[in-house]
Amino acid sequence: MKNLEELKQIRDRARKSLQRRSGEHGIKVVVYMGTCGIAVGAKQTMNTLVDLVGKNNKTDIIITTTGCAGFCEQEPMVQVYIEGQDLVVYGKVDSKAAKEIFEKHILNNQIVEKYLFKE
Repeated sequence: MKNLEELKQIRDRARKSLQRRSGEHGIKVVVYMGTCGIAVGAKQTMNTLVDLVGKNNKTDIIITTTGCAGFCEQEPMVQVYIEGQDLVVYGKVDSKAAKEIFEKHILNNQIVEKYLFKE
């Protein structure tokens, strides 16, 4: 950090990131962040989703986290809840899968069958 303007830019980016992770929104995306999920890339999955929300200037989408769901072999797992629709849970969601789920399901309301969680 070299000057006050740079500090203000960092603050503004942090505020926008927090806004994407809290409050009431029409679409809620939850990334499971237990130790097993983190070990196989859940942080990267979450970062990809947060970046996609920002790049698409979507203000009605919240990205949040939760702990372990107990299905380690399916990690990283992601829930997508669109207001007025059933909850959808995806398994084995790496960054590539997160992009596909974002584009197809979150933006265009098309469930991505190949990543659906299966117990």
